[in-house]
Amino acid sequence: MKINLQDLTKKIEQEDYLQDLITVKYAEISKSKAKLKEAASKMVKETAAAIKHHSLSHIALEITGQRPVTFALETNIINLPYSNYKKVANFFDNDKDYPVYIYFETISNYLNASGFRIDQLATEGEIVQDEAAVVTKLLAELAAKIKQVREYEKPAPAPVKKAAKKPAAKKVTKKKATKAGNTKKK
Repeated sequence: MKINLQDLTKKIEQEDYLQDLITVKYAEISKSKAKLKEAASKMVKETAAAIKHHSLSHIALEITGQRPVTFALETNIINLPYSNYKKVANFFDNDKDYPVYIYFETISNYLNASGFRIDQLATEGEIVQDEAAVVTKLLAELAAKIKQVREYEKPAPAPVKKAAKKPAAKKVTKKKATKAGNTKKK
């Protein structure tokens, strides 16, 4: 599947793409890895179906509970989330067709300083030819990012340095000079 910048922008603006949101709790995926595998399989299947129908997609998995995290698979021509679609024009020409890739996004306040990470997960050829391999790769990425979120420690705020005080300027007092012998006695 190839798409030009104008069509990509129009589809994103009009939200003309396949969208789905899967929500699970940490407790559900902690008890059984099958629940996470099921979600990953669904994400990959829906993304592959969108590509086969020449459509864009945004398939998200939200894990709720302590330290919530949202994962998403998006089809795009560049590693920018749909929320930043206007910036894509800075990198591409309007009249040329570009291949679509599958990007894996992680969004959490417990991930890094920006709370966001995006990586290319697969090409359209890889997902269409071998969904199982992409599911396996996605599971490994999900597990790694969940671990990173759970172990994240916010950096300690940098100590605020007080501006060094300049030593107070010495006051120079001027004494009136008197000439010896200028004193008159009356």
